[in-house]
Amino acid sequence: MKTKILIAFIVLALFSCQNKEKPASKNIIKTIAQDTLSKTLGGTANLSDVPAKDDKTVELIRKQLAVLLKKDLPAMSKDDRFFYYEPYDLNNDKKNEYFVGFSNPYFCGSGGCSGYILNNDGSVINSFTVTDFPIFIGTTSSENFKDLIFKSGNSLHSLKMKNGKYPSNPSVQEKWKGEISKDSSVVLDIYAKKLEKYSF
Repeated sequence: MKTKILIAFIVLALFSCQNKEKPASKNIIKTIAQDTLSKTLGGTANLSDVPAKDDKTVELIRKQLAVLLKKDLPAMSKDDRFFYYEPYDLNNDKKNEYFVGFSNPYFCGSGGCSGYILNNDGSVINSFTVTDFPIFIGTTSSENFKDLIFKSGNSLHSLKMKNGKYPSNPSVQEKWKGEISKDSSVVLDIYAKKLEKYSF
């Protein structure tokens, strides 16, 4: 009999604890939701992790990819049809060029992934293959365009503008010697920067 009373008391105690915790967790969620809503409406929410969205640039890139990949589109699945992009002014003309990268099986293989560098008007500066992201912007220039450092095949390679183009296959370019400068910018760091992906 004592055992039954003890079990009943324990069950009653556990049931009481559960009922007390539910309202507390609901209150916490309600408080967080109200705080987030008030900060968003009041314009004081921290949006530093939210990527800036430039619809004109996304549409420009989408249109260019539709032209560049016209023959490939029928063979691509819905999952293959997305890209990442990041702007960077490579030639200090106060207009961004666009690094466009892919990270799906259609564009990536054992050697790395493919992508493009586009001018501000959407025209192609370069396509590139066998690349692992991110891409580093060097501190030196060639033909008024920043030198680039691509990772390919577990090595870093130096790409310099020559006759208006960068080499398209980084893996056959001169290997980068030494460390990458702390002053070097990084683009298409897809995972670390949590870049937004866009469909096309």
